[in-house]
Amino acid sequence: MKQQIAPLLILLAAVFWGTTGTVQALAPASAHPVAIGATRLFIGGLFLLIVVLAAGKLNLKSLPLKPTLIASVCIGIYQPLFFSAVAITGVAIGTVVAIGSAPMLAGIIEMLFLRKKPAAVWWVSTTLSIAGVILLFSNQGSVQADPFGILLALGAGFSFACYTIVNKDVVEKMSPLPSVAVVFTLSGLLLSPFLFVFDMSWIFSREGIIAGLHLGVVATGLAYYLFAIGLFNVSSSTAVTLSLGEPLTATLLGVFFLGEYMSSTSWFGLILVLLGIGVLIMTARKPRTAQIAEN
Repeated sequence: MKQQIAPLLILLAAVFWGTTGTVQALAPASAHPVAIGATRLFIGGLFLLIVVLAAGKLNLKSLPLKPTLIASVCIGIYQPLFFSAVAITGVAIGTVVAIGSAPMLAGIIEMLFLRKKPAAVWWVSTTLSIAGVILLFSNQGSVQADPFGILLALGAGFSFACYTIVNKDVVEKMSPLPSVAVVFTLSGLLLSPFLFVFDMSWIFSREGIIAGLHLGVVATGLAYYLFAIGLFNVSSSTAVTLSLGEPLTATLLGVFFLGEYMSSTSWFGLILVLLGIGVLIMTARKPRTAQIAEN
């Protein structure tokens, strides 16, 4: 049952991540993208730590130190890379390169360093999903293919892929809630200097408080907790592919809540992303014996 539900939990996490763009658009204009990323991690890490301490589940004896530190650094680096890439290249190219490159990079890392060959269904799903994401953002207006911005976006995709692979080792040795709490507390501390570099007066406004709490509690704390639970029962490459639900969600929210236009090409891309994600979910829902027989 856990193996069947796991892809749905990761997809739900991606849906929560997909709300960040809309929330940022509704946040005060003075909020710098990097400051928003730092605030997101700081609030998310603090929220998770309070929950773990209140539940009395923080046991550092089972904490794998090296993977935890690497995961914290990866997710900490991801924030400024991603938000900076989007600021330079725009939401379209920045999101496509960062989120779209992550599944392929995760599969390559697994093959080269972990000697794990992704299943055939992963190749089908990833191809459909990446093609869909590219089409999804193909008609979003003028774009700036800035080489430095694209490089930052690739760095963000690589950071997320590495986080997913390394964090799988963490959640296998420590239960999901305390492991996520420790990782995000450390990553929040890593980015905390940015809170003193940029103007943070926006966080004290009504819109700033709502944006900060949503980004920290829902789009970070709850989302990455669900992601960690799902990651325990699926491969890293599959988890990263399912995370492509993030740009899909962001697009739909932009259309229905921000009044953005989506062309027929983009709608076709959305269908391809849904098909790619659906392939993974339906495969996971097959009985274990059936999957073994197919292999």
